[in-house]
Amino acid sequence: MYAKSALHHYQQVNTHAQVLEANPHRLIQMLMEGGLSRLAQAKGAMSRGQIAEKGILIGKAIDIIGGLRECLDPEKGGQIASNLNELYLYMTRRLIEANRHNDEAKIDEVAKLLRTIKEGWDGIAPVA
Repeated sequence: MYAKSALHHYQQVNTHAQVLEANPHRLIQMLMEGGLSRLAQAKGAMSRGQIAEKGILIGKAIDIIGGLRECLDPEKGGQIASNLNELYLYMTRRLIEANRHNDEAKIDEVAKLLRTIKEGWDGIAPVA
């Protein structure tokens, strides 16, 4: 169930053939990579004054973070899943603020948080 949700959200943002062969662990990595990519692109669009593009890219990053939230399993993840859920909600709020106020620092903050989560996730061996 959670792998399908991750796949769905990743495909909404970015379609690659490798998605079809990825295991659930890799799908989460791909979501995080996609989120980081969209944040970098949004920051670039913001610095170039491309307001519409910035909004689209921040929206895609928010969608990816929403997909990560949907993949959380509170029964298996317990307190960690609860904490991640709260962090993802915080990240979403910060991105909305970044979009509204053209604030690159808030995009950087969310990217740093997502990068930290990804580093932890990358350190976990995928379950076969």
